[in-house]
Amino acid sequence: MSVDGEAVRLGEEADEPGWEVDPNDEWGVAVIATVGRQLKLRREAVGMRVAEFGTAMGYGDDLIYKIEGGKRIPRQEYLDKADEVLRADGLISATWEDVRKVRYPKKVRDLTMLEAQAVEIGLYSNHNVHGLLQTEDHMRALFDVWLPAYSEEETERMVAARLARRAIFERSPAPTLSFVQEEVTLRRPVGGRMVWRRQLERLLEIRELRNVSIQVLLTDSQDRFGTGGLIEVLKFPDGSAVGRSDGAFSGRPVTDPKQLRILELRYGMIRAQALTPRESRAFIERLLGES
Repeated sequence: MSVDGEAVRLGEEADEPGWEVDPNDEWGVAVIATVGRQLKLRREAVGMRVAEFGTAMGYGDDLIYKIEGGKRIPRQEYLDKADEVLRADGLISATWEDVRKVRYPKKVRDLTMLEAQAVEIGLYSNHNVHGLLQTEDHMRALFDVWLPAYSEEETERMVAARLARRAIFERSPAPTLSFVQEEVTLRRPVGGRMVWRRQLERLLEIRELRNVSIQVLLTDSQDRFGTGGLIEVLKFPDGSAVGRSDGAFSGRPVTDPKQLRILELRYGMIRAQALTPRESRAFIERLLGES
């Protein structure tokens, strides 16, 4: 690509929204402030003013000030370009390792950390296809219809965070993952027919993993133990566990054995009522054929 072409590309990217720092995320604030300060010190050390640096980078002055002031989370491509412009010999690019750890919202980071440690995870969803199973287009379609509307910046950050959680399928050793999906979540054509088809195909792909089971709970099932909403139960190598349900304990995570037993009992009954994994595959294949 020519120099002029590169400038045009970066100029277009300058219009894309970045990620704001959550003021309640103390660790994230500290990391982004430190990286911003390092960028500013390096820029000043080579004698570049903000306007000159912004021109070389292809970004507006406002974004430069926000990143250097610790108000905006820089993307990896920004840090790599800054490293090149400021001739930092990889020192600025290396800060991505710290930024990467705090680029997602704190609540998502906490959940991802738990998922990364769990050896067994049970998940029941009755409103939407579970986030770990969603395609990127399905995610965006869900975020696009949320009210009040998310900003483009918020949507991009949440989609990136949810996509990052899918690394759980590549873990070694692999955790045991069991999903129970209400039939309605598979029949709802979120995002249009093609997005819906691709979502059903994604479910069939994931269920082929040896450590994953996906079961469908039919709508006409008479006895329903999942009316309280989503249920998540994560178990860890040391025998401890954490669980959460929309309809129990005010929706907060619980670790008390008595409370966990309630969630495990509900989840176990839901799984028992659902189609078997083999029957569920056939059901999803029929839906795909109907689409």
